[in-house]
Amino acid sequence: MDSFAFALKMELDGKAYYEKLAEGTAEASLKKIFYSLAQDELKHFETIQAMREHHEHKIVSMLDSEVLEEARNVFQALLSEGKQSVQLSSDLAAYQHAMTMEAKSRKFYEDAAKQEKNPEAAKLLMRIAEEEKKHFNIMDNIYTFMLAPHHFLAWGEFSNLTEYY
Repeated sequence: MDSFAFALKMELDGKAYYEKLAEGTAEASLKKIFYSLAQDELKHFETIQAMREHHEHKIVSMLDSEVLEEARNVFQALLSEGKQSVQLSSDLAAYQHAMTMEAKSRKFYEDAAKQEKNPEAAKLLMRIAEEEKKHFNIMDNIYTFMLAPHHFLAWGEFSNLTEYY
């Protein structure tokens, strides 16, 4: 399997996984985050597909993700509403799996960018890697919130997201 085919499959798998998480939660705000993450994975799929089709001819563009800002707003709303916890619709292992998925995706795109000869394509691959890092941090925050909502730090305290892996 070539690296484009692998990346395409990885993005579709990620999209399906986030849609499954969204369907499994009753909490509307988490559902919104999961569907936004699924849309980002679809955007990555479409970007990689376009890169595959036009690899030697032109570089495609990709819109920036807004999921991190949406997630911040969701957590701020949950905390301001005084919600100490939300219904755990999926076990914590599902969130850990999503973090593992995102860490592997980020590494894949960083490695692909290092091997890419076209500087514009390498830059685009690094942008995707950075979005995967943001996805990891979002899932880590969801995991932490679900695990121990009384000890969860507000998003403002994570304004400069720390790299966890």
